Amino acid sequence: MTSMLEAIHRRQSVRTYLEQDIEPHKLENIEEIISSPEFKRGPFGNEVNFVLFDMANLSEKEAKRLGTYGIIKGARYYIAGSMQEAEGIEEDFGYCMEKVILELTRMGLGTCWLAGTFRRKNFAARLGLQEGEILPAITPFGYPRDDRSIIEKTMRFFAKSRERKPWGEMFFVGDTSTSLDEKNAGYYAPVLEAVRVGPSASNKQPWVIIKEMNEEKFHLYLRRTPGYIVRLGKIKLQNLDLGIAMCHFELAAAEKKLPGQWLLGDAPPDKDTGDMEYIATWTGKS
Repeated sequence: MTSMLEAIHRRQSVRTYLEQDIEPHKLENIEEIISSPEFKRGPFGNEVNFVLFDMANLSEKEAKRLGTYGIIKGARYYIAGSMQEAEGIEEDFGYCMEKVILELTRMGLGTCWLAGTFRRKNFAARLGLQEGEILPAITPFGYPRDDRSIIEKTMRFFAKSRERKPWGEMFFVGDTSTSLDEKNAGYYAPVLEAVRVGPSASNKQPWVIIKEMNEEKFHLYLRRTPGYIVRLGKIKLQNLDLGIAMCHFELAAAEKKLPGQWLLGDAPPDKDTGDMEYIATWTGKS
């Protein structure tokens, strides 16, 4: 099977799908994944309730109500996830959903993060959300078509989907005055590159990582994009992105046999980080 690092680099947003069934054994595997505790609980301790939708099991009227405003074409299957409101739910959701998405990528399936371009109210009703629960995002999944729709081509053009910020804008050492380049990142270079290529809302890449001098300690911050809408109701979009970054960092570190863990509330007190918001710290284990 495809390695996790390969999946991280191969994953891309797919909005146009073949109208083709997915093999039963793959669907069974996906059901096992989304019900596994490993994929349901994030670093902040919140749990995601994932549900797989097969549109073929719904009436035509029901399927139309669960629409994506024409953004997605040909998708029969969707995964949605809900959570109880709590501290860190966006980061945990981003972390957990991206773990699921990468497993689907390893199976040869396409996916697409959808946070603002689907009928949230109708999906929430179908999920039967209770008081205090929210639905941050969904993903379609299936076999990608080679020919993209005009809508997809347009969206990818304006979002510059395959472009990513350079290292010098997101990775630093000591403080934000000194950039961390790939050479000086050492064993963690492929780990940080896995973060750099991660997906984010409108491809804004709002994460910043500051490595401690001479230590395997990496502080993760959120640098909000000025003027960019950061909320969909109670959902903070760019916090979802930080959960994706945490997922990529952890999975890439594990594949490179660099043990460690995320620590919360461990922000270094002496760093001038401007208006950036501290999220978590990765601490390596020697």
